Amino acid sequence: MILIVIPAFNEEDTIVDVIKSLVKSGYNKILVVNDASTDNTGLIAEQLGVKVLHLEHNMGAWKATQTGIRYALQNNYKQVVTFDADGQHLVKSLSKLISCQKNDDVDVVIGSCTERGSVLRHVAWGMFRFLSGVEVKDLTSGLRLYNHKAIQVLASEQASLIEYQDVGVLLLLRKAGITKSEVKVQMEKRKVGGSRIFHSWGAVTYYMAYTTVLCLSKIAKTYSFESIDINSESL
Repeated sequence: MILIVIPAFNEEDTIVDVIKSLVKSGYNKILVVNDASTDNTGLIAEQLGVKVLHLEHNMGAWKATQTGIRYALQNNYKQVVTFDADGQHLVKSLSKLISCQKNDDVDVVIGSCTERGSVLRHVAWGMFRFLSGVEVKDLTSGLRLYNHKAIQVLASEQASLIEYQDVGVLLLLRKAGITKSEVKVQMEKRKVGGSRIFHSWGAVTYYMAYTTVLCLSKIAKTYSFESIDINSESL
């Protein structure tokens, strides 16, 4: 049983089309994590009949995503797909992720679209691949399919120490022995707004500094999995 987790912050202009496209394609188990939106994102999602979790404070995309992953673990979902609320991800890509996971017998599948993004984004990807040793072409893709083993790891307290759903999460999964594949997909351009990382030099500078330190540390001792029992249902 697959749960579609959609972290959403001020996405009232796109959330209707995103949810309707998923439902039309037969994906009825949908969770919107409303990341303390100041618009009507959460209300609109509820009116469309999907489950909505409302965060009291804005936690950022990864923390909102992790909230959805923890919900999936608590409610015995065996697979989670993380799906953006801004209209970039296409429903037709989901069958590719599902098929890839079955064929490759891996824990995680990443939907990769390397044609998107600015020159700065591609420079950052290249640098972080080199520093971290993570062999993923599209490091910042939020379109991912996680199986139960990966869900258990990402629901842990250690995973909550991470700030972005890219290099840190991938390093954490690798340290836990989680296997992965990457499948090429198409993505649309954002209809409204822009990247929350690459929208300003200040945000980019912080992101680059944070992720560089993370890469160089190769996940510090605070991210150790020595105390994690990934077979436990109590996470």
